[in-house]
Amino acid sequence: MPSRPPSRPSRPRPAPLRDRDRPGGPEPVEPRTREEGPRSAPPTAPKPSPGRRPPATSSVPRVEPRTGPVPARRDPPSAPVPAVGARGSVVSTGMVDRLAERAAMRRHRRWRRLGWTLLVVLLAGALVWLVFFSPVLATRADDVRVVGAGSLVDTSEVERIAAQADGVPLPRLDTVSLRTRMLDVRGVKDVAIVREWPHGLTVRVTPREPVAAVPDQGRYALLDTDGVRVATVSKAPKGVPVVTVPLAAADHRALDAVLAVLGALPEKLSTQVTAAEAATQDTVELTLEGGAQVVWGSAQDSPLKVRVLEALRAAKQTRSAHVFDVSAPALPVTR
Repeated sequence: MPSRPPSRPSRPRPAPLRDRDRPGGPEPVEPRTREEGPRSAPPTAPKPSPGRRPPATSSVPRVEPRTGPVPARRDPPSAPVPAVGARGSVVSTGMVDRLAERAAMRRHRRWRRLGWTLLVVLLAGALVWLVFFSPVLATRADDVRVVGAGSLVDTSEVERIAAQADGVPLPRLDTVSLRTRMLDVRGVKDVAIVREWPHGLTVRVTPREPVAAVPDQGRYALLDTDGVRVATVSKAPKGVPVVTVPLAAADHRALDAVLAVLGALPEKLSTQVTAAEAATQDTVELTLEGGAQVVWGSAQDSPLKVRVLEALRAAKQTRSAHVFDVSAPALPVTR
């Protein structure tokens, strides 16, 4: 049987540093555990050699070692830490509840905004359908009125064009297209279309006023100041002067001059004109009621010529004249 090797003698434990300089006295007895064997006395500090200064001692007050067994240190009990990812584990109940409430509030606000948006879209769509596509504001032919047409405008044609808007909602009614077609009717100078809510329509027609009756193949063509043929009649209407300028002439400057002069006359004077003639654009002559002749000349300075003519006809010395020459308004001549 093999022999056990001899046990190694235990090495003496060095004395603590705070006790190395302590003067002699009984050493404190430290408790021994079962595993520890007998302790040997700590080695004594070496004596300082002569000529050397003893080591300086610490100025910190020494603490007397406690005799007896040292109680074991106990840490305060700590709460068990739940495993990460464990089911049902809660880190902070209050924080989790607040975060859950905030998330719920955000979801609530998001759904509420979405709901309001959908409601607004539905209301807008319903309003658009109600105004632009439903029969609530549809035009009715019985509520369409044509006013101001006069006797020279074909009122039935204007009414026929306006009747095409029957059943169309007033907001979607294309009044520009209707007006363009009405302007093509003979005798119509201008048209204004007014919506009469909720179903009506008013068409205000401005007719062309004839200022000259030009003989044309045994009949008379009624012309306005723009030279547009308003109508063709068999007899010149009363108050419309007869112009003896042929319509078939290639040069219309004489006719344009006569129309310009007639258009510049005030209403009181124009109703007294019975005839007008012009060989050229500078030789316009007018015939008034009673047979008086007015040499007008060109259409230039017509407003001044009107004032001169009215003054000559009002003056006592010239009111009975048969010829009034105002072609040069600064130097009028009567005879």
